[in-house]
Parts: sequence; structure tokens; C-alpha cells
Amino acid sequence: MKDYEEDELKDKTENTTDVESDDKDYEDICYICRRPESKAGKLIHLPMNGICICPDCMERSFSAMNNSNINYDDLMQNMNMQDMFPGNMQDSIPKKQKLKKKKPKEDGVPAIDLSQVMPPHQIKASLDEYVIGQDYAKKVMSVAVYNHYKRVATNMMNEIEIEKSNMLMIGPTGCGKTYLVRTLARLLDVPLAIADATSLTEAGYIGDDIESVVSKLLAAADNDVEKAERGIIFIDEIDKIAKKKNTTSRDVSGESVQQGLLKLLEGSDVEVPVGASSKNAMVPLTTINTRNILFICGGAFPDLEGIIKARLNKTSSIGFEAALSDAHDQDADIMSQVTIDDLREFGMIPEFIGRLPVTFTLKGLDEEALVKILAEPKNAIIKQYQKLLALDEVDLQFDEGALRAIARRAITRKTGARALRSIIEELMLDIMYQIPKDDNIGRVTITKDYVEHTGGPVIEMRGVYTLENKTPVAGIE
Repeated sequence: MKDYEEDELKDKTENTTDVESDDKDYEDICYICRRPESKAGKLIHLPMNGICICPDCMERSFSAMNNSNINYDDLMQNMNMQDMFPGNMQDSIPKKQKLKKKKPKEDGVPAIDLSQVMPPHQIKASLDEYVIGQDYAKKVMSVAVYNHYKRVATNMMNEIEIEKSNMLMIGPTGCGKTYLVRTLARLLDVPLAIADATSLTEAGYIGDDIESVVSKLLAAADNDVEKAERGIIFIDEIDKIAKKKNTTSRDVSGESVQQGLLKLLEGSDVEVPVGASSKNAMVPLTTINTRNILFICGGAFPDLEGIIKARLNKTSSIGFEAALSDAHDQDADIMSQVTIDDLREFGMIPEFIGRLPVTFTLKGLDEEALVKILAEPKNAIIKQYQKLLALDEVDLQFDEGALRAIARRAITRKTGARALRSIIEELMLDIMYQIPKDDNIGRVTITKDYVEHTGGPVIEMRGVYTLENKTPVAGIE
């Protein structure tokens, strides 16, 4: 019994030590103004339950006390400080609102070890394992990310100032814009935040403030300001903040958001809330320099094809050698001919476009690409379902005809690779429902006829070979 009590006391002591050492990594926050110590200056620790107050708030408090007629001697004698401030006040502040302390810098040691950053060809090779096609887009992103961290690591700002290569990705829905960035986030050991431009509004209006995109990066960096200042921010649905046409009201979610993003893209000191999407009195603020933050913007730009075709058709005229007015209607790669003027016509202001110097497009997915997406990537949709059925000790197979039939159905839905998931869900519903009922099923093969609703899947029992569609599982047609 004595040994048990000693072990329990030892565990409690170790846990307390771990919490205390973890808290030492974070800055104290002023209890009144909620500013961290790095911003408010050296905090004054009061002898009452871990309360910290900055010099400014302390001075204002004493000034208010001197200007009032309250007898504070009698008040202090009658007050019970434990009842007024129960527990440790620093523990009441959420960890997501605490900033990590800055580590002392060593002379001559770069912020990023360039030898640890993958070169472009390795980044692209890693992306190839997860993303099918889009070779040009993967090459552009690999080079841009590598150059970005060379710029940060070499610290050549004093001699030759290297500007950021912010990127703009343009492509139809379902072509892999967001998936490319998410995959890149897993490959690189750098903080990356993915924000949605549809929720952004001008400061003072309902919605997320523009600085919230930097707050998400700070959260991804575990509230480490230095780490966040060399991260990557991906702003999705950037076409949704295009300038509204024929409107008489204030464009608080369009052109105003573009103008607010200018200072972030260019690089400046921005005051951002910690652990929140908007500034308020109960949220601490910190300053982040966005000069070394790489911005990637992506959008589908749904009406941009019509603008490009209208510009290209201006060259058509009357005559035997004149270009046809509908010559570009069947061009599947029309988006690759986009220009700055087309983006301005769409509704993007020139100042915003100028801060995204690397502009590239992603191609729409054809049948061959969709077939490869179904089966080849490491986390392909078919491999996911094969894993699910393997837990029931059932082997799932798709023949070549079924894969192509699924790809053709996905093209008709015009939602890119996102359509594949919904089609597979429809096909596998009855199979996933019926298989747990029968422990004798060993293999299920999805055929072209089953995808086209003209037959059923091939069911094989354990130890018995093909029982073709003549004896399908009940409920599967």
C-alpha cells in the first residue's frame, strides 16, 4: 500500500512538472488589456492567484483610484481576495490564445535549414504519388515553394531584395486545386493555413476580418510567431471576392476585401487576434510580419471562359480566310489563354492581380485522368473501399470496363473528380449493406453492366469460383 501511494505521488509530481514546463513556453497575458508580454512589456505579477498586469494598465488603475472618493483601506480589509479571484487566473486563459515565447537567436544560424527543404524535383515526385495529371501546375508550385524558402533561408534582403512569388491558381471545379495544396501541406514541414474567401468581409461588417487568414496560420504554427512568419497561406474561392457589377450598395465582400488583402500580399506588419477570427476586447493581439509568408490563391472563375472567348472572337471577320466565331467553343484548354485583361474584366482589381505574379491554370479532367484517379493514387477511392471490405474479409475488384463507365458518368456531372466519390457511393450502397449478412462471400467484382444498370456484380463465395450474375446477392441488382 505504501509503494502504491509513493508511485501515485510520483505520477502527480511528474504531471505537474510537465504542465509547468509546458506553460513556461508560453507568454503571460495582461489580465486587463489581454496583451501578451512581448507586446505590453514586462508584466507585473500580483500576489493573488497568478494575475499579471502590464505597466500601462497598472498606471491607469492607480490614476482611477486616486481620482475617486472610495476609502480603499476599509475596502481592502473587508475583501476576500480568494473569493474575488478563485483559482489561477492565467489558467483560465485558453492555450490557443497564448503566444509561444521567442527563442534566443544564435548568430549566423539561418531561420530555415535549406538542406532540409526538398528540391523541386522531389516535391513534384511526391505530389505525383497523390495527384494525377496537372504536371505543369505541380512544377510551378514546386519551384515557387522551393524559391520561397531559399529566399527566407539565405536572408539576402540587405544586398538584393528578392520579392515574393505569390501564386494564383485558375481551374474548373474538381480539377484538384485545393487537393494539391492539402497534399503539399503534408509533404512540407512548414505551417500552412487554408482559408475561404467567401466568409471574408471588410472590417466592421458581419463576417471574418481579413486578418483572420493570418490568425489561422498562427494557429497552425502552434501560436509561434516566428514559425508563422515563414509559412504558407492558401486562400480558396478567390473568385468569390470579384468586384460586383451594376450595384449601388457598398461592396463589403468583394472589392473591399481585395483592397484589404493588398497589404497582406505585399508584406507588412499586421495586428491579428490570437485564437479568434475577429478582434474584440477579450482576445489578445499580436503583430505578424507577412513579408516572408507565401500566399497561394485559387478559384474556379466560372464565367472566365466566356470572357476569354469574347476576346479571341474579336479577331474573326468576314471572308474566305476569316476565323470562325465559334472556333473556340470546343476548346477544352481555353483557360490556359487567360490574360491580365481577362481577370480585370472578371472583376479583379489591377492592384490585386499585380501582387500575384505567378498565374497558372489547371486543366479539366478527361476520361483517362479520371480512370487513373480512381485506382492509382496512394489514397485512391477504390483503395479506400477495398480497405473497408477487407475488414469484413471480402476482396473488392473493379474491372477496366467498370472504371471507364464510372469516368464517363462523372464527366456528364461536370463536377470533376468530386463526382467520382458520389458515383462510387451509389454503386457500393447495396453491396456494403448486404455483405455483412453473409459470411460466405469472398470476392465482389464490379462490372461495366452493374455501373450502367444493365446487370449485377460478380459474386464469388469462399472456396468456390465465379457464381456469375445468375445468382446475385439478395438486394443487389
